[in-house]
Amino acid sequence: MTDMEYTKLGGTGLEVSRLCLGCMNFGSDAEWMMDDEEASVDLIREAIDAGVNFLDTADVYSHGESEEIVGRAIEDYDRSELVVATKVFGRMHEGPNGQGLSRKRIVEGCRESLDRLGLDYVDLYQIHRFDHETPIEETLDALDTLVDEGLVRYIGASTMAAWRFGKMLSEADLNGYRRFVSMQPEYNLVDRHEEENVLPLCREEGIGVIPWSPLAGGFLTGKYDREEEPKGDVRAAGDEHTRARFTDENWAVLEEVERLAEEKGTTPVAISLAWLLSKEVVDAPIIGPRNEEQLAGNLGALSVLLTEEEIERLEAPKEPVWSRAIGDL
Repeated sequence: MTDMEYTKLGGTGLEVSRLCLGCMNFGSDAEWMMDDEEASVDLIREAIDAGVNFLDTADVYSHGESEEIVGRAIEDYDRSELVVATKVFGRMHEGPNGQGLSRKRIVEGCRESLDRLGLDYVDLYQIHRFDHETPIEETLDALDTLVDEGLVRYIGASTMAAWRFGKMLSEADLNGYRRFVSMQPEYNLVDRHEEENVLPLCREEGIGVIPWSPLAGGFLTGKYDREEEPKGDVRAAGDEHTRARFTDENWAVLEEVERLAEEKGTTPVAISLAWLLSKEVVDAPIIGPRNEEQLAGNLGALSVLLTEEEIERLEAPKEPVWSRAIGDL
């Protein structure tokens, strides 16, 4: 198996593996999830044993089930070597204060996540989305409280318009709050809109980038057929976001990925992840394997090196565009 590589997260001294294990699959809320705690624990341990020290989950993943599974999987490992990340924002209970980024929700949400994870602190605590209804100062002050209390080491953010993220960074700088050190954007070969949004800001501000959906919901694995309806155990094949990727431009990208994979004697998965790893702004793509074979395929990307000409070939079929609808996030 390929030796793991490590990097610093953004401008911090925190060392993370070049691939981050996404833990949304570990639960039972949707048909495409593993719905098997024992197999999930085994897979997490396989990843850690392969050198993956960076795990990403969220309170809202299967309503806390993912965090509980992660906690069980890591309980026998050296805590000092693991980087455990989780998120807050999504609705965790009905009624008032069940979601969002108020001081109450953030502080209570963090303590609840720590209980489920079985940890005294979380390495990276991230806001899952921008909260349009809570003052930025309140959110930043609550996150500062968690760091001061030793419950959180670093803070991060996910999925928002660059101007909103820039506003939060500016507020932190002007008023002495701790800065976000990372951003989780959707980023892959067919979803390159963040090149026109948050990625330039992250590059300029030294923010670590942890892309989610690096394989475009499975599109870049080659498991979909242009001429056939998706069938079988295909994750999210019926959802609108996945079907929106079935465009001529995206099929052209996939064809180039598959051609290059054949030329280099590797897989479309490895090519797609290697493309992300070639980007200087990217620290650790979030992979989401559902079995040992998929994990091994993801890890294989670490041994694939792309030339500038090959990168240009992969990018040529499509121009990145930041849409107004996305900008409203």
